[in-house]
Amino acid sequence: MTNILFAAGAQRWTTYEPLLRAELPDATIACDLPPEEVDYIVYAPGSEVQDFTPFTRLKAVLNLWAGVENVTGNDTLKVPLARMVDTEGLTQGMVEYVTGHVLRHHLGMDRFINQPLEGWGQEAPPLSADRPVTILGLGTLGSACAAAIAALGFPVTGWSRTPRDVPGITCLHGADGLDTALRSAEILVLLLPHTPATRNLMDAAAIAKLPKGAAIVNPGRGQLIDDDALLAALDSGQLSHATLDVFRTEPLPEDHPFRSHPKVTPTPHIAAFTRAETAARVIAGNVRRGEAGEPFEHLVDRDAGY
Repeated sequence: MTNILFAAGAQRWTTYEPLLRAELPDATIACDLPPEEVDYIVYAPGSEVQDFTPFTRLKAVLNLWAGVENVTGNDTLKVPLARMVDTEGLTQGMVEYVTGHVLRHHLGMDRFINQPLEGWGQEAPPLSADRPVTILGLGTLGSACAAAIAALGFPVTGWSRTPRDVPGITCLHGADGLDTALRSAEILVLLLPHTPATRNLMDAAAIAKLPKGAAIVNPGRGQLIDDDALLAALDSGQLSHATLDVFRTEPLPEDHPFRSHPKVTPTPHIAAFTRAETAARVIAGNVRRGEAGEPFEHLVDRDAGY
């Protein structure tokens, strides 16, 4: 009998319980199991499980989120860790969020939404072919977003820390590649993981390399941006707008400047929301692979942090 511990929060259990039982009818799935009898742990940030040592027959930890920075540094975790890669739900949600906000900034829609129409100045935006977009991060989410944006006619540059090849995308990597990617980015999308190497990647010096008046869309990680540098660039006009779905502190504090700044659109971490129906299928698929002796999918490189 396969035993699965659901350690992803009691508030999610009522949603996931019937879905996981339907996918894995022969498994025992519960929120409370003797640690020495657990084969798999369904996990989420903030889980009550922080010490994995008692789980002596554990085969894998299956994370419900794409982000794994809250668990990769846990020295008691010795088994494979899989992150959530859900093309049906999570990835599609991110593609829709990024595409929507790239188009919003490209078309200048904020000028006409909730603002009176003054005069009749017919200044049209450029066509997509004349609006370079850069996406930092070419993993599953970044590559999918890059492909969707390119399909609309935008010239898309993608940057990653290691070489990648995405059809139809100008792919750059390394320090020199980052410099080139930033200098052409009239709209910049951040889809990198949070690691020591990416923390504050968009500091004052990096923001200064962007074309004047560029817009930033960040549905990746709040720690990628230096908040003070971002606010200063918005105030100076170096940046025209920032759409932010992730923050250093979540929920975003009521008194945070991002809530009231006229050039910031905050959204409540909804860009790549884990959909239970499709996530349950991903979790079940990895359990079946493990029980069949096959390699797990979507494994985290613990050294790289993602």
